[in-house]
Amino acid sequence: MSTSMATPAKLPALPPTTTRQCCCAYLLPQRRRGGAASASASAKKKNPWLDPFDDGPDDEFDYAGEFSGGKQEEDPRPPEDPANPYGFLRFPAGYNPELDSLASKVRGDVRRACCVVSGGVYENVLFFPVVQLLRDRYPGVQVDVVASARGKQVYEMCKNVRYANVYDPDDDWPEPGEYNHQIGVLKNRYYDLILSTKLAGIGHALFLFMSSARDKVGYIYPNVNSAGAGLFLTEMFKPATTNLADGGYNMYKDVLGWIGRPAKGVPQQPIPPLRVSISKKLRAFVADKYSRAGVEKGKFVVVHGIASDSVANMTSMGDDDCLLPLEHWAEIAKEISSEGSGLRPLFVIPHEKHREEVEEIVGDDTNIMFITTPGQLTCLINDSVGVVATNTAAVQLANARDKPW
Repeated sequence: MSTSMATPAKLPALPPTTTRQCCCAYLLPQRRRGGAASASASAKKKNPWLDPFDDGPDDEFDYAGEFSGGKQEEDPRPPEDPANPYGFLRFPAGYNPELDSLASKVRGDVRRACCVVSGGVYENVLFFPVVQLLRDRYPGVQVDVVASARGKQVYEMCKNVRYANVYDPDDDWPEPGEYNHQIGVLKNRYYDLILSTKLAGIGHALFLFMSSARDKVGYIYPNVNSAGAGLFLTEMFKPATTNLADGGYNMYKDVLGWIGRPAKGVPQQPIPPLRVSISKKLRAFVADKYSRAGVEKGKFVVVHGIASDSVANMTSMGDDDCLLPLEHWAEIAKEISSEGSGLRPLFVIPHEKHREEVEEIVGDDTNIMFITTPGQLTCLINDSVGVVATNTAAVQLANARDKPW
């Protein structure tokens, strides 16, 4: 009898399994007041553009086994070649055979991730917990960042980022050559996940789609400008306003909740605090710089946020009018000097043209320091007593280094 006419053998009955939690259900961190607050999981509606016939996971399927449990593991390392002084032979990226298991495909492991971060210094500093959460949730992941020229300077303080590329995602009319080059760079790195914080319409969603990443995640406009963007995104978030920076410190809460969502064998991932790291060479350079400005370590207060039209003022996109004129800072500096604690105010100026203005309004003996990079500002804050600032990146950097502000 042919194989097609044979009676199929009965399969043994599978043991009853528990209902698998949908991967789209996640927990948002809740604040605890007065006791332990219970967090409830809310199932998020799936993107209807992807598959209108997807009813979710199959309750009768056996998800137990090696393909379901826990976080991903580090990439396996090929054996060393004892005859080769350089170890195993390294092939170009396009030809290197990857050692990966089928389980990583089933679990949706992320080996290479790219983050397209909108905004300047302020927004990129607040993106550090997202990068750290990616590293915690997907062990061994390589994280790259695409940011503006000002935003790229921040990542000298982040050891979890491999490459930081300069490309301004907020430019609505980029040069065609630069646009095509950036798409080629993203395609050639074979990302598993690309995550964007720029509010996407159909244009930016197409940019993410052409990167050929497996998962495309990003924010969309909360109005009609988002029409068609969901067709090209795997996961999308809709903020409350058209300016994501209005959320302040919690502006990326939707992305953090999605990355840290519980999965099969993986609990809810806690959100890490904001932390930055600075090098010894940069500390020594800044220490020499503020000593020439006339202050000593631990005996000065950083004053940041004078009114300026410089791009180095490090303000937030959600609070453009937070800078104060020098007349107000002169009164604040007078109060700091008259307290009798021996502390001196150190004015940080974003451009040399403000030096004469500070000396004229505040006083000729005022301690002034010219700083334009967030790394130098962090080193200065780290050696100070505290920070007096408006809503600039200095507040978040002081928070990251546990300095009062």
